[in-house]
Amino acid sequence: MKISAQDSILNISDIKELGASNSENFRKEVRAAIPDPVRAIEVDLSQTNFLDSCGLGALISIYKLANNNPQPVAFRLLNPTPPIQQILELTRLHRLFEIVKR
Repeated sequence: MKISAQDSILNISDIKELGASNSENFRKEVRAAIPDPVRAIEVDLSQTNFLDSCGLGALISIYKLANNNPQPVAFRLLNPTPPIQQILELTRLHRLFEIVKR
């Protein structure tokens, strides 16, 4: 996993799997990396081939953390693979998260 911040935007990429085995570490690393101020958090899911309920919980946790301040923060999931897109649609989380295909 790679995390970088540029122009108040936190970029998270190179996520192969997001599940029970690494979701807590994902939360901790992302929380520690959030710049102040932050305008957007972008999670690139183009390389993600596994996402379970713990991974979904980690994404929701970061979303809530980012939006727990007076100025809302854009939270985008970029380029989810077809299986990940299907999970987001089945759980109806595509209605909560902004999904962007670039």
